[in-house]
Amino acid sequence: MSALIYEVNLDVDAAVAAAYRAWLQEHVAQMLALPGFLSAQVYEVVDPPSPSGRIALCCQYRLRDADALQAYFDNHAAIMRADGIARFGDRFSAARRVLHDA
Repeated sequence: MSALIYEVNLDVDAAVAAAYRAWLQEHVAQMLALPGFLSAQVYEVVDPPSPSGRIALCCQYRLRDADALQAYFDNHAAIMRADGIARFGDRFSAARRVLHDA
């Protein structure tokens, strides 16, 4: 099976954007230390534009395979997600999806 992409789309309150970006850099590094995570890229979404007072970010993680993603969900996802919630509460939201080669 080919590698796949785990995508996390973030909607962040602009008032905490700088702190969130700093935390996100550390978070991505922690994700890349997990087994099966190969690389990551973070993008700022420019179209469609975010509502006033918000920024949109898109994180794409490339994983070795579906087993690596399932191991992340089973063993690490709850802890990794809880850290962002503990720091930023309801000042952001996240939507996730999984992509693979067509």
